[in-house]
Amino acid sequence: MQLTVWTYEGPPHVGAMRIATGMEGLHYVLHAPQGDTYADLLFTMIERRDKRPPVTYTTFAARDLGGDTAELFKSAAKNAYERFKPQAMIVGASCTGSLIQDDPGGLARALKLPIPVVTIDLPAYQRKENWGAAETFYQLVRALASPSAPAPGTARPERAPGVRPRCNLLGPTALGFRHRDDIIEITGLLGKLGIDVNVTAPMGATPADLARLGDADFNVVLYPEIAGQAASWLHRIFHQPFTKTIPIGVSATKEFIVEVAALAGVDPAPVLKAAATRLPWYSHSVDSTYLTNKRVFIFGDATHAVAAARIASEELGFKVVGLGTYSREFARDIREAAKLYDVEPLITDDYLEVEAKVAELHPELVLGTQMERHIAKRLGVPCAVISAPVHVQDFPARYAPQMGFEGANVIFDTWVHPLMMGLEEHLLAMFKDDFEFKDGAMPSHLGTGHAAPVAERPAEIDAPAAEAVLVSATTETTTTAAVWAADAEKELHKIPFFVRGKARRNTERFANENGVATITVETLYDAKAHFAR
Repeated sequence: MQLTVWTYEGPPHVGAMRIATGMEGLHYVLHAPQGDTYADLLFTMIERRDKRPPVTYTTFAARDLGGDTAELFKSAAKNAYERFKPQAMIVGASCTGSLIQDDPGGLARALKLPIPVVTIDLPAYQRKENWGAAETFYQLVRALASPSAPAPGTARPERAPGVRPRCNLLGPTALGFRHRDDIIEITGLLGKLGIDVNVTAPMGATPADLARLGDADFNVVLYPEIAGQAASWLHRIFHQPFTKTIPIGVSATKEFIVEVAALAGVDPAPVLKAAATRLPWYSHSVDSTYLTNKRVFIFGDATHAVAAARIASEELGFKVVGLGTYSREFARDIREAAKLYDVEPLITDDYLEVEAKVAELHPELVLGTQMERHIAKRLGVPCAVISAPVHVQDFPARYAPQMGFEGANVIFDTWVHPLMMGLEEHLLAMFKDDFEFKDGAMPSHLGTGHAAPVAERPAEIDAPAAEAVLVSATTETTTTAAVWAADAEKELHKIPFFVRGKARRNTERFANENGVATITVETLYDAKAHFAR
């Protein structure tokens, strides 16, 4: 067992809570000990919801373990139904609750409640939050939509002439990264194509809405981590095709429009022609010289990480130097994407491994989760958040989608503004000796308290002394880092301070690899030429 301070995903019952909280008319009865109610804070404090999740906890304590905890669950379920009068109920156990093996599903069925009761059996110690959300949504869709399923072998009827095509939007949940705004953006985009949205689920849907998912002509899967399994089942049972393209970024949005138009039998040309996004022009404007080949490290859930890598490489001209995910179920997708950028994929849920990789690669921008935001601050690297898990600042009051053409605009602003751009670079270089623009200043987005340490100027060392640094033995050679001559150190300080650290590291690496004991001005420029190839 590995203990950790941070975690990218909670236990699977938190994923089930995300489904229940996103829906209307659904209640979750969770067999859990006192203390597991902490999960409420994820929605009320971080997501800033104005009401607590629709979850009833049995909250058994240690003293209850010697008694009848099964009866405690039955009482909680019965009281929850009488108080909230939901259209449907899901029941299950948290990590600790599963250990006492009370069978919440069987106990709930024994109550004979007059509503659908769906048992969510989540392997708490083998799976995590996103899997729990996907499994919960799948079980709900299967239980509630099955009664209206066509007989096996029945062909799907053709849409009547003159009737607008309809689709379902699948995947958005509570506590999702910009899901609320993505729904608005994609619904508007589909409307321009002449396509109506039948049901958006789970966010905003009722159990009755899930029962009519089969009425749609096809499904739009916005987040495969959540909706992929349910969409596959709907395809098998209702013969509904579903989209594969995730509309994040300009190119992907255009491909999504073409794919959706083909499924709906409509013409995509007018919508493609009217595409309103500034990202392509901005990324080709004069400031693009400060974007080209910026080294970027990307980490997050698989959907957003793969999309971010494509945008970074194809639409902004960045160089992807690292790509990874904590979503082990989608590791194959990340490995395939990593091949495109010739990088080693990082599949881990250990934030310390991620931090070590960021430190090793020396990126100029980190695109990641709330975890990577803290890692980047500690390392003094600009960062933008692209994926859950996120903190309260990533649930903005303003409209800020990630999908569609407006999402591309939001992404450009979010990613580029943390970088040191042209005018700021020149002003800081010009006024670095001013007391307000001291040499240790950092880009403004990092705020106070994150100033770069001012490099200490080493004492002058003559060449003979420097040569003594290299110590050789017959079986082992120990090489101490090369030292800087005074004129080389002075030349180094002419380089803008925000890239000086990288120049110093590259030069020292070049010197050590080539057996140079004292770094001179010539060594500095030789190193620059070497790494500029």
